[in-house]
Amino acid sequence: MTSSTSCWPLRSRLLLAAALLLPILLGAAVWFAQPPTVALRLQSDSFRTFLPSPLHFQQSQIGSKPVYQPRITNVQILDLDKDGLPDVVACDAQRQRVYWCRQQPRGQWQEIPLGDELAAPAHAAVVDLDGDGDSDIVVAVLGSVSPTDDLVGKVVWLENRANLRFQTHVILDHLHRVADVQAGDLDGDSDVDLVVAEFGYDHGRVHWLENIGKNQFRDHELWAAPGAIHVPIADYDGDGDLDIVALVSQEDEEVWAFENKGGGKFEPRLLFATPNFDLGSAGLFRGDLNQDGKPDLLLVAGDNLEVQYPQAQAWHGCLWLENKGGWRFETKRLAHLGGTYAAAEADLDGDGDQDIVLVSMFNDWRRPGSASVVWLENDGKQNFKTWQIADRPTHLATLACGDLDGDGRPDIVAGGFHLMAPFDRIGRITAWLSTKAP
Repeated sequence: MTSSTSCWPLRSRLLLAAALLLPILLGAAVWFAQPPTVALRLQSDSFRTFLPSPLHFQQSQIGSKPVYQPRITNVQILDLDKDGLPDVVACDAQRQRVYWCRQQPRGQWQEIPLGDELAAPAHAAVVDLDGDGDSDIVVAVLGSVSPTDDLVGKVVWLENRANLRFQTHVILDHLHRVADVQAGDLDGDSDVDLVVAEFGYDHGRVHWLENIGKNQFRDHELWAAPGAIHVPIADYDGDGDLDIVALVSQEDEEVWAFENKGGGKFEPRLLFATPNFDLGSAGLFRGDLNQDGKPDLLLVAGDNLEVQYPQAQAWHGCLWLENKGGWRFETKRLAHLGGTYAAAEADLDGDGDQDIVLVSMFNDWRRPGSASVVWLENDGKQNFKTWQIADRPTHLATLACGDLDGDGRPDIVAGGFHLMAPFDRIGRITAWLSTKAP
């Protein structure tokens, strides 16, 4: 007795075809997002641990000691009080505040809460929003660390008043969870506008807030999709105005650009996409890796919050979206690191090119020695070797580089986000000070 699929109902034939094609499509997805060496890496620890760094760093704590489960969502190095000493500004989703870790004198830190309590602050943009000559802070407020589509997100302005006291103003509320806010003059009228990433859950969007004066803003939607994480602003096409780029995760795993066409108009452009729906996009960071004057992007992947037992994956790591001009961005993988969550550029070894620091949120913490901080040594031609700096604290979600101790060498600050076990190597705000010249 013989059979033929041509005699089967159309529905049955479609199901059979899908079953036959599924392994091929899944294989193609992994191949698209990874170089051919991935199959070998899956059988090794080469994306979990690395050789120890030839550069030496002294690890120390900034601010108050970690207790319970620290949840630092953002750290930045800047001189908030303009006294010549770098400070650290941090968003703390556990303590529901934005903190200023003031360095005064050098090497000593005083932690100062800014403004009122905020439900899970996610990112702080330091900018003179009201044009009075001092540094204000605009805060992206998640409203909830846990997934929800409730309208709990906000954009909040911490206005710098006399003697560095900050007054809290709500710019926009009743939003889905807000993951990022960035500031810049988008319409060319010499005041500060804002770009907002509403991550949400099943619903979200990217939009910009036009500054119309008297601390009032007009809302303009750019993109409607859940999962917007970061919205770095820069003049990506070199035409003299500011453009917007957005990392959209969840089911999309895409990077979109919004080209500034003038007059408050923006044209969307797709810069990056992958069929690997499990890529785990975690962050998008602006830089200029090859120092050609055109802003590049570093895309890190390693988010596993959607699974109950997160594990390091071979496709986790750092991708470079090189700006080739004309809105063409060429994608190149720079490193594999399980659970990568943040990246920063800095010339760590002092040889004149840009190296990269990565931190991990979801490496394999059950295995001793799994890397939490690494740096990628640039050979001057944008080829990189990965060196391990630390294996603790674990669960690092945010990162910044800058010269904290005034020795002319970049140092590292990272924030711990301890949402799940293990809790035996926790950290809140940790610094690694470069102690030995290359």
